[in-house]
Amino acid sequence: MNLEKSSIIFNDSHQTISFLKKEVEKFVKERKWNKYHTLKELAQAISIESAELLELFLFKNLALDEILNDSDLTSKISEEFADIFIYLLSFANVINLDISYAFQKKIEKNRKKYPLSEFSNGTYKKK
Repeated sequence: MNLEKSSIIFNDSHQTISFLKKEVEKFVKERKWNKYHTLKELAQAISIESAELLELFLFKNLALDEILNDSDLTSKISEEFADIFIYLLSFANVINLDISYAFQKKIEKNRKKYPLSEFSNGTYKKK
């Protein structure tokens, strides 16, 4: 699909996770890349892309407003984030993971693990 000629609106309030998963699946199938999209390869790709995102901050101690005002940096951050997200969606496709359900179960677990009675004052400690 050519996004420039598409009438599809790509922003968070107009697209579902299901739609994005299908777009990634279509992209991979069209290129016959399924043989490369094993869980091991995708997990490695996620880690590599995450390291590339982290590298953008290496030896920099920038405030959020400095980052947001640097269009070159925010563009690079956006690209690395998208790479990670695309690989995550492809990983979910391979194992038929319902991302929303996994999210719901994990957020419920985290609410129990980090109750407001202990964690409403802005402090954080790993449990």
